[in-house]
Amino acid sequence: MGIMGFLRERMGKIVAFVIGFSLLAFIVGEVVRSGGSFFRDDRNLLGEVGGEKIAYDDFQKRVEQNSAQFKQQSAAMSPQILNYVQETSWNQMVAQAVLQKEVDRVDLTVGDDETKQMVSGNTPNPQIVQAFGDPKTGQLDRNKLNEFLTKLPTLSPDVQQQWSDFVGQMIDAKLAEKYTALVTNSLYVNSLEAKDDYENKNRLANFSYVSLDYASIPDNKITVTADDYQAYYDEHKQEFKNPQETRTFDYVSFNASPSKDDSATVKKQVAALKDSLQASKNDSLFVQLYATTKDQLKYQHKGRSGLDPKVDSIMFNAPAGFVYGPFLANGSYKIAKLVDARTEPDSVKAKHILIDESKIGHDKALKLADSLKKLIEGGKSFADLANFYSIDKSSAVKGGELGTFGRGAMVAPFEDAAFSGKKGDLKIVTSQFGVHLIEIEDLKGSSRVAKIAVVDIPLKASSATETVVYSNAQKFLGALTKENFDDQAKKAGLVKKTATDVNAIAGSVQGIQSARDIVRWAFGADKGDFSDKVYIEGDQYIVAHMVQIKPKGLLSVDDVKKQIEPMVKNRVKGKILSDKLQAALNGSSSIDQVAQKAGGKATPLQNIVFANPIIPGSSAEYKVVGTVFGSQPNKLSKPVEGQQAVFVFVLNSFTNPAPLTNAVRERQQIGQALAQNASNEIFEALKDKANVKDYRAKFL
Repeated sequence: MGIMGFLRERMGKIVAFVIGFSLLAFIVGEVVRSGGSFFRDDRNLLGEVGGEKIAYDDFQKRVEQNSAQFKQQSAAMSPQILNYVQETSWNQMVAQAVLQKEVDRVDLTVGDDETKQMVSGNTPNPQIVQAFGDPKTGQLDRNKLNEFLTKLPTLSPDVQQQWSDFVGQMIDAKLAEKYTALVTNSLYVNSLEAKDDYENKNRLANFSYVSLDYASIPDNKITVTADDYQAYYDEHKQEFKNPQETRTFDYVSFNASPSKDDSATVKKQVAALKDSLQASKNDSLFVQLYATTKDQLKYQHKGRSGLDPKVDSIMFNAPAGFVYGPFLANGSYKIAKLVDARTEPDSVKAKHILIDESKIGHDKALKLADSLKKLIEGGKSFADLANFYSIDKSSAVKGGELGTFGRGAMVAPFEDAAFSGKKGDLKIVTSQFGVHLIEIEDLKGSSRVAKIAVVDIPLKASSATETVVYSNAQKFLGALTKENFDDQAKKAGLVKKTATDVNAIAGSVQGIQSARDIVRWAFGADKGDFSDKVYIEGDQYIVAHMVQIKPKGLLSVDDVKKQIEPMVKNRVKGKILSDKLQAALNGSSSIDQVAQKAGGKATPLQNIVFANPIIPGSSAEYKVVGTVFGSQPNKLSKPVEGQQAVFVFVLNSFTNPAPLTNAVRERQQIGQALAQNASNEIFEALKDKANVKDYRAKFL
């Protein structure tokens, strides 16, 4: 009874505990299986810097900002460019996190007055000049800047946040500049260092040498042992620290480029459109409907149409309505129609009033433009009306003046109106920006322009061609084992390529532009594995084979064996050549005697500088020249194993420079060089100390 009573009394707690424990076990199990953490949400964790977390959302926001800036200055984002932007964004965030700790530690700040000076002071930040500059002069347009700052409180929250981020980046850059200055200003060069540096640059050595090249011994005449590799590795171990894990894989590519039948089919498709284009009454609409590249039709000068020079010449000498093609250019079959050709000015000077039709509607905007036109024709000042009515404030403050411009500077409707008039004309035209009232002030030059409609269809492999190539790649993959990749590639007549030391976030590798999928495979594979499927990248059908995995940290001798093989072989050869030269040294009293016994000849050298240890006809020989400058005159050296050969030399004399008379200038020069190097090395040193953890591979 006692036990049963106890159980009844405690049963609720026991059941609750059992259920709670089971639920906890279930949750923990799910978290373990998903690779997460029960106590912290790491699904958004991109990396860590000194314990500070970098969130993927913040990183992606930075990538979008940098991509937007890049797109303003360049074309569309290729996989390589996107990879570059992502890498730059990551480095910016790591640098910011690393430097922030140091900035906080030494209590550096950028005050409100400094921020104001960077934005609107006498020497604004270069980013401000770039954002609010006049593209013609490269100078800051203060009217544009002041107008933006005045309107900022009324703009959307998104724009205000973008501005806040923009200013924040300038402040971060200023803090980094201050920290760098704090470190570099602490560098000091004393007079003794200045004197040593001066002598290293100006003291000259005159010596004669005899050398025996490593290349004089064929590789098949030496035996390289594991001990030889180990000895070299042990002496250079610090050079083999791998900052991040890398993979090396071989691959073969089956090319699915278009066949002759594919080419004939696409050409026939384009040819079928030729009569319709010739009969078309709306060429712009025809291009939008049938062309792959839907360019807006506009007048262009000869040589600037984007067509092949031969086709360009034909079109500029043809009558209106002439259609040429099909022809193959830049991977597409094309037909081209001369819509119109005329003679027009090379450049136009004009001014305009831009009316915002989004607020009053298109019809009212046209009526307002017509009213303004009549007022100007009646004697009213164009400049006054522009200043009051134009929404293009950058030109309005100058009376609407746009200056002198050529074709390509303005949008097409505006250009067509400006270049088709005569001096003094007032024209009304609509563009995507609104309704323009244009006054043509001057016309200069004269040349022929043409409006050409181009319809293109890219030449691509057909599904039948792709199926055949894919089938061949699958057969190759099906015949592979971990050991026979090279043999199978040779049997199939395929060229084996190698992607060397690929990191986990690589967007492209040697020979493959868009390589994220195959890189993800590589970082899940073991040495000897071949790819789990045929990877399709553009017109390449790729099968890969993992050949080497280099872990982060100190690499083993096996990891670097191929890398150090040439040096190890030279070291083995060096021992043989050193023994030969040592034998020649025995009983010799001059460098000529050594040369005669060794089967070489003595070569005299004059005016060799320690700071530039180049031996003419060879490469930089640091060890040899360093040994020369530490030698006594008229004494035969022991054999010295250099970069390309083994040397024996005799120092004839030194030519000492004039005494250093201006140590201050020498110290300044050394100090400047130290500061420049330090500014490049500060971030790397802090980054190494911060124990950066990079988890980008699971996101990218």
